[in-house]
Amino acid sequence: MSPRPSKTDPQILEMPPQKMAVVSGKGAPDKVFPEVMPALYGSAYTLKFDLKKKGLPTFKVAGLRARYPDANSVTKDKWTIICGLPVPDDTAVLPQKVPATKVNLETWDYGTVAQILHLGPYDQETPNIERLLRFIAENGYEVAGDHEEEYLTRPDAKVVKTIIRYAVRKK
Repeated sequence: MSPRPSKTDPQILEMPPQKMAVVSGKGAPDKVFPEVMPALYGSAYTLKFDLKKKGLPTFKVAGLRARYPDANSVTKDKWTIICGLPVPDDTAVLPQKVPATKVNLETWDYGTVAQILHLGPYDQETPNIERLLRFIAENGYEVAGDHEEEYLTRPDAKVVKTIIRYAVRKK
């Protein structure tokens, strides 16, 4: 009998495309997130409550996802950060709550992904990122997309939980 994988073991799985409310910024996460979150969450929650008012099916505002396309090539203060919240697939327009920050509607394609659950502070992710990258290579895959994180808890949670994810393809 093979051992059951732990929740923190790397895994490869298939993910469907996801329609997202998206904002982006440039700089270190501790600077960018406070600038863009009011617009992103304002848009998502307004959409949710507008649907509810109209008697239409609503949705749970799920965990924040962030993509870091240049995290491995520039210093943290110059990172491009793309933040997204899943919205219903039939969303055609997003309400804009913060005039200075436009919230866009995008579809994030996934397909085959490799991911790992990181428990603990964000600044201690490196060993798990390295473990995930080794797992990808050892299983005959290569990274085919941006570094993505899905935040399952708030930053001030007792145990911070983050899924670290990459789109991958067979070598």
